[in-house]
Amino acid sequence: MLIKIGDFEFTSVWDGVFYKKLSRYPAISPWEKRNIIEFVEYESLYDRECEIECEEPAVLAQVRLALENREAYRHAPRPSLLTECTACPVRKGCVTAFVCHTASVENARKILACGSLLSAVKARGVPAEELMAEDRNAAKDPADYFDYVMLAWGNCQAGDRLVMERKLGRFPDARDLGVDFTPGVRFYFRYEELAKHPGRVFDGALPMKIRDEIVLKDWLYAMVIPEGSELAVPDALKDRAVYVKNDCRDIWEWSEKVYTVIENRK
Repeated sequence: MLIKIGDFEFTSVWDGVFYKKLSRYPAISPWEKRNIIEFVEYESLYDRECEIECEEPAVLAQVRLALENREAYRHAPRPSLLTECTACPVRKGCVTAFVCHTASVENARKILACGSLLSAVKARGVPAEELMAEDRNAAKDPADYFDYVMLAWGNCQAGDRLVMERKLGRFPDARDLGVDFTPGVRFYFRYEELAKHPGRVFDGALPMKIRDEIVLKDWLYAMVIPEGSELAVPDALKDRAVYVKNDCRDIWEWSEKVYTVIENRK
């Protein structure tokens, strides 16, 4: 894996490259150093070495020093707001109190029927190597990525964007994310609680991911269901089901509305 540190649009992993966006480039925070350390350590679990590039020699030197003193950054505090990505027009960053996983209504039916969020390997019963080879793996993620339930920050629109991409079979355009936007079902978890999950992994790229499965009755904080969706919610989860009307102009307005509901939930 190649780690590129710089002033990108956002942090992402694509085709063997970890693009690490720094929120105040060329300054680098302890949290961002922790992320890079976690990415390197995760990759080493799967025998992948990392090369690091940065146009700012001072940043590169700081990162190398941090990698030599990992314990000093392993517990770097998580900011309440991350500004690596500022796509959200209201928050101008990622709020870190909650993480979520977004599924289409069709897939949400399967999730609720089995009672767990499952990794792609578990959910589809297909070897990771086959999933890696599919056309839908546009980012060319390695096989091990499919052994985990992926999670995004709670106010992020990336999950719904991916649901639209799967629905359309292509990257969504502005209209798809605007007047034609169809929201998915969001499964929300408190960050501090889910971080105690025995299968939890910090890979430096995502807020966290969970190996194999998340049993909903044990970990779910709330799930947001678009009004009008036909879902059979199990009795054990009914008090955690929140129905929200999609009267929003686009995916960003929906994400903000949903997160505000979660923040204010009693």
